[in-house]
Amino acid sequence: MYEYDIERYLNVRNAFGAAFRTDGALSFRMDTTGTPQLWTMAGADGWPTQRTFYDERVTFASPSPERVETIFGMDEGGNERQGLFRLDDDGVVTPLTEADAKHRWGGWSHDGERFAFASNRRERSVFDIYVQPRDGGDEDARRLHKGGGWLSVAGWCPADSRLLVHEARSNFDQDVYVLDAESGDLTHLTDHDGDVRYTSLSWGPDGGGIYCCSDLDGDTLSLVRLDATDGSVSTVEDGGSWSLDGVAIDHETGRLVYSRNVDGYTELTVGDLVGATEIDAGPALDLPSGIAGGVSFDEGAERFAVTVTADTVNANVYVVDVETGEAERWTHAPTAGIPDSTFVESELVRYGTFDDREIPGYLSIPDTVPEDGAPTVIDIHGGPESQRRPSFSAVKQYLLAHGYAVFEPNVRGSTGYGRSYAALDDVEKRPDSVADIDAAAGWLDDHPDVDGERLILKGGSYGGFMTLAALTAYPDRWAAGIDIVGIANFVTFLENTGSWRRALRETEYGSLEEDREFLESISPINTIDRIEAPLFVLHGANDPRVPVGEAEQVAAAAEDAGVPVRTLIFDDEGHGISKLDNRIEAYTAIVDFLDEHV
Repeated sequence: MYEYDIERYLNVRNAFGAAFRTDGALSFRMDTTGTPQLWTMAGADGWPTQRTFYDERVTFASPSPERVETIFGMDEGGNERQGLFRLDDDGVVTPLTEADAKHRWGGWSHDGERFAFASNRRERSVFDIYVQPRDGGDEDARRLHKGGGWLSVAGWCPADSRLLVHEARSNFDQDVYVLDAESGDLTHLTDHDGDVRYTSLSWGPDGGGIYCCSDLDGDTLSLVRLDATDGSVSTVEDGGSWSLDGVAIDHETGRLVYSRNVDGYTELTVGDLVGATEIDAGPALDLPSGIAGGVSFDEGAERFAVTVTADTVNANVYVVDVETGEAERWTHAPTAGIPDSTFVESELVRYGTFDDREIPGYLSIPDTVPEDGAPTVIDIHGGPESQRRPSFSAVKQYLLAHGYAVFEPNVRGSTGYGRSYAALDDVEKRPDSVADIDAAAGWLDDHPDVDGERLILKGGSYGGFMTLAALTAYPDRWAAGIDIVGIANFVTFLENTGSWRRALRETEYGSLEEDREFLESISPINTIDRIEAPLFVLHGANDPRVPVGEAEQVAAAAEDAGVPVRTLIFDDEGHGISKLDNRIEAYTAIVDFLDEHV
């Protein structure tokens, strides 16, 4: 049996975010140095070359369509105030933005002379749309549109005369606009009643239509076409039982790839648009079963790059031949010498809950289970509009190798199962999702491979709230709890979260003005004295989403209540723990905490 410590597992690397450059080389990000940096490869048999060398993470990278140069993003200490930089082929990096604000990438013009972005530099709570010359600076950025909410740019039309603009009022209510790149005139295409999603926007090859994923006419997302002039909608591929959640289109050829989320697993389809709403589907694709995304075509669209990960496969970039469907793995992010044969695959399961619904989740069992069953970590995803899917997790594989089972439920409120399921935890229904965690504990208690006396809660962000909420609502269930950048008090969270996201969060949780009493009633901070299990609280001091005050107040309240509590706050992290040294410190401490209490 192989046994490696947590530091070894955290040195498993990932490669992702690939795109082809004009010279045919592949650009991608990889975390070999401890934070994601920009790398390139000339071919599948080539050696990767590191292009950026920062302590901070590179947040995205987009190669120019005309030159061997790349624009990338980077923030500082996890503060999410992303700046934009241009990397020339000779390694020279030129800052393109200087304002202390968020800059959300909107894409290159096809001639490579300009780029677009959205930024809250004028006012922190709203985003404006800008266009800037590739060799210009802040002073050269032209504000095309003064926004009033959460705007982003989804790309230039094929003629470079218009921009595609996306507005999000919540994660389930969005709109699409076309912005004239010269006059700044804005055309609203998606006037609608109620909540409707429009995601993964892409111009069609002739600029006359826009393709995206929408639930306008159903509970799940379908692939639809919006007329770029009057907004009329045509269905291209129906969602049916499982949402179509992404589409990429090559403007020159009309070739496209779309993805369907089937119970968490990605199914990719490649084909050609042979009419406005007709697809000539291509061959089945020879890719590992798991999650795939981030499609980028090469020149001519004869190949596309895509990132793939699975329970037993760390994230790597594959290049797919469109004509044959054959896939070739280009990157080989190392597994730190840990044999991939030791990695454990999860089982997709469902369990009943209090209202007779079936809750999906992924259960992973260690190879060796003691007679009384394995201690089990219930790992709860954030969001809440998110979904736990079968992707590689070094921490999960460490836990499995050291005798822990891991259960990852998608409680009500999760995405991937339709709009109705995602709305089941909205506002006053929030406690129902916590009850789903109690039901998970009951189901696990009956499982022959699980020790029901040693159930551990773990979650990050909203999952941190769920951890605290379950610890306080069902205190006798748990052996320990781990809260990572979690919400303890919805009132202080909404008061102190970044102004650019407050309105979006109020649509999900409730508003301070109208729902303050309810928000206080569901905040774990007010019932901390009910916790019976030891608690570990971790946070980043620069967190703009869930400010560090959430960790500080819950740790203080737990200590006052006599709850065994440990706190670890990182001065150079934000909403999560991204730097390798910090991850090693954090998870070494978590392992020690579990060894002590479980």
